[in-house]
Amino acid sequence: AVNLETKMAAPYESGMSSSASSPGFGIHCTSFQKKTRSKLVSISGTKHSLQNGLLLISTGIPSLDYVLGGGLAVGTLLLVEEDKYNSFSFLFLKYFLAEGVVCGHNLFVASASKHPGDILQDLPAPIVDDVGKIEMQEEVKIDSKKLEEPMTIAWRYQNLPKMQTSMSSSLRFGHYYDVSKQMAPLMVQSAKCHKFFLPDEVCLVSSEMPSNMNAGYRQLLLSIQRVIQEEGFDGACPQNKQRNILRIGIHSLGSPLWGDDICCRDNPQHVHSFTKFLYGLRSLLRTSLSACIVTVPAHLIQNKVVMARIMLLSDTVVGLESFVGSKLETSPLYKDYHGLLHVSKIPHLNSLVCNVPDNKDLAFKLKRKLLTIEKLHLPPDLSDTVRRSGKQDLAEPTKSLSFGCPTTAVSKKHLDF
Repeated sequence: AVNLETKMAAPYESGMSSSASSPGFGIHCTSFQKKTRSKLVSISGTKHSLQNGLLLISTGIPSLDYVLGGGLAVGTLLLVEEDKYNSFSFLFLKYFLAEGVVCGHNLFVASASKHPGDILQDLPAPIVDDVGKIEMQEEVKIDSKKLEEPMTIAWRYQNLPKMQTSMSSSLRFGHYYDVSKQMAPLMVQSAKCHKFFLPDEVCLVSSEMPSNMNAGYRQLLLSIQRVIQEEGFDGACPQNKQRNILRIGIHSLGSPLWGDDICCRDNPQHVHSFTKFLYGLRSLLRTSLSACIVTVPAHLIQNKVVMARIMLLSDTVVGLESFVGSKLETSPLYKDYHGLLHVSKIPHLNSLVCNVPDNKDLAFKLKRKLLTIEKLHLPPDLSDTVRRSGKQDLAEPTKSLSFGCPTTAVSKKHLDF
């Protein structure tokens, strides 16, 4: 036992003797260091998540940031399923780019139908903090007046606590934008933007690169890779430049204008072209300080298997269902909203469980100047003066689900409880 103790203590004694004999070391030398706060990368317009420690950026819509768990994680892909008329999904993309201009981030805009220069000129103008607070207070006053209106029939609901429909956090992250005004040209010109317009690209077909990917997708992927490597956004290589974020916005990817036929046929010729592009794009995003938003006309993709693969290769999937051109546009139950928001997928990075929203019934509405996402809250509609066609429309789908049950709630002569 004595020999074992001496053998184990020998390296310790030799280490102490060598450190003591070397200059600059004393007898009371220790290997313990004072615990200090780790120095995180500080980039304008970013914050670190308290749940998983990821670097987050704002999508330009604070209520959408709240739904996604605080913001869009750097290195991830957000897929937005377009509405039928591509009005609100295109607005989501412009909010994302406008936030990048205000924060000083670099932009990469790609489109096959609209020129990126025209998209940048139509960005919404940011709201100054003081003006934004006043306008937000006015919106809250208007909503509070609506809630304070007495209910003539459902009087028992007056003493119930009011439901908070707004999706927002106490910590402000991101900016508000005025849809009715355009961003100043000098502010847009101050941002460094890389543009990709498919009709302007000349070298689309190359025989030296045989691939199953579409020529337009391949050229777009090479352009994104070149910008990431040349502008210093590659996290794998050491960079001497100041760290910044690259915001990538791709408009209506997968449409026939991109040369893809997934929206035209049940069995497209290049069925793996779109998914192969997403696979390469995610590999670029994971190793760089960049984030991407892609809008896809999901209602035109006829093959459900292809759409399932697209959702699988995306980190976050959000779908927009607009009321424009549908029966719900004239329904009194949805008169305060412009469409529904479907959250199909949320990533779980650096954690075992993803951040699930508190309420899955979400709706978006475009107010006088702001685009907000709120909880879908249908008030009790028991007034005699209100049309009951909306109630009947909602009750009709339940007929197929009621196995032999009487459907007396559809009748207009009885109150619906």
